[in-house]
Amino acid sequence: MRRLIPLVALLVLLAPVARAQDYAAILAAPDRSEADKTTDGKRHTDKMLPFLGVKPGMKVLDVSVGGGYTTELLARVVGPSGKVYAQDAADANERARNAFAERMKTPAMANVVQFASAYDDPIPPGQKDFDIITLFYNYHDISFMPVDRAAMDKKMFDALKTGGILLIADHSAAAGTGTTVAKTLHRIDEATVKQEIEAAGFKLAATADYLRNPEDKRDVLIFRSPVPVDAFVHKYVKP
Repeated sequence: MRRLIPLVALLVLLAPVARAQDYAAILAAPDRSEADKTTDGKRHTDKMLPFLGVKPGMKVLDVSVGGGYTTELLARVVGPSGKVYAQDAADANERARNAFAERMKTPAMANVVQFASAYDDPIPPGQKDFDIITLFYNYHDISFMPVDRAAMDKKMFDALKTGGILLIADHSAAAGTGTTVAKTLHRIDEATVKQEIEAAGFKLAATADYLRNPEDKRDVLIFRSPVPVDAFVHKYVKP
């Protein structure tokens, strides 16, 4: 007599196979600009996205958005079921603000909410329980502005849901320099960032080395570096 396949086993066989997020397809989207695709290579975005772990449907806050390169990537990944909030200061760099305004006109930014606020109050009014917050390549700038970084870090901590992720990337300064070369070299000591972020309650979950470059002596202005600039990437979690 022919054996019958148990119902549970049959359902497993017929169920769709779960697939990893297809970041490569997002990066290769034909409507992305060539400038953004060039930036992908410089920032190793193909490694950043899986390290961050952003997924469709997530609620994300991008702090200090600049021209919006990262914001658009996040918006593409979270998709129409997700939302990205894009923060920058009202007096942020004019060229970057204009670039972001142009980017906001594109269909890829349909799920993005742009708002202006002080860096030490970077959370959109009435919003909480974010899955992810990102702050890329600007913690060093914020460090020489009249910003209460402890307040900023604590507000980011409070705005995340339990288990939420804060991802910070920035240009490395020599160990022990703290924030002293932030304005002159546009670099910051990663130990200082770690100390400040953990003081807000975060736990360092992982670091990534895809932007590391031991040939960078970390003692020259990033825009004049003869070699690719060494950068650190820290992923923090809210316990």
